[in-house]
Amino acid sequence: MSRKYLIAGNWKMNKTPADGADLAKEIAAFVTKDESVEVVICPTAVALDRVSSVIEGSAVKLGAQNLYPKASGAYTGEISAEMLRAVFAKYVVLGHSERREYFGETDAFVNEKVKFSLENNLNPILCIGETLEQREADETLEVNKTQLLGGLEGVSEEDMPKVVIAYEPVWAIGTGKTATPEMAQEVHAAIRSELAAKYGEAVAEKVRILYGGSMKPANADELLAMKDIDGGLIGGAALDAKSFSDLIASARKAD
Repeated sequence: MSRKYLIAGNWKMNKTPADGADLAKEIAAFVTKDESVEVVICPTAVALDRVSSVIEGSAVKLGAQNLYPKASGAYTGEISAEMLRAVFAKYVVLGHSERREYFGETDAFVNEKVKFSLENNLNPILCIGETLEQREADETLEVNKTQLLGGLEGVSEEDMPKVVIAYEPVWAIGTGKTATPEMAQEVHAAIRSELAAKYGEAVAEKVRILYGGSMKPANADELLAMKDIDGGLIGGAALDAKSFSDLIASARKAD
């Protein structure tokens, strides 16, 4: 496969700076300098600087869980792209279902963040996914299409290789439920088809699409064997060095 597998850990609101540094150190020890899999860890904002220092010089890359689409100003509690670049972050998770649900983020606002991150040399990981009610109503593909195209509105063909898409069925996040490999592949293939329709086949084939619904060592091999699944955006399993390393190992085997 021409696309390099990506395993990204979203730590969510877990780990103090000290705990995060310990976890990052263990992960960095497992990831080789000539790593065939791209590895990203996304700690909380207060742990970014400490974790960045720990992984400096390693093959592990730093990601953030959010940003605000303004350069600076009176935006209490928010974090800017400049602040993220200052701690050497390369990626930023945007549009996660928890941000959409708990903080009311719309496709338009997520799109603003995606474009702002690209303008500021950060690679967005754009999250999309349907709820259980939407899946049961047979709305899965339409919901994901709407979120995908809404999040990418105004993003150029030239910028698309910097964008990562994460398909996260909301009903499978943190629930222990997982889409079957075939279910996940169906949506991943539909996403790539939408990208091809918008940007052309050549661009669509370069974009990595991650699966983010409770991927863990027990199901990673089957999921990563699917043609259009290019890695995982990992939640719970990213909080333990052994399980996260096992996921990296699965991606190495699938490469």
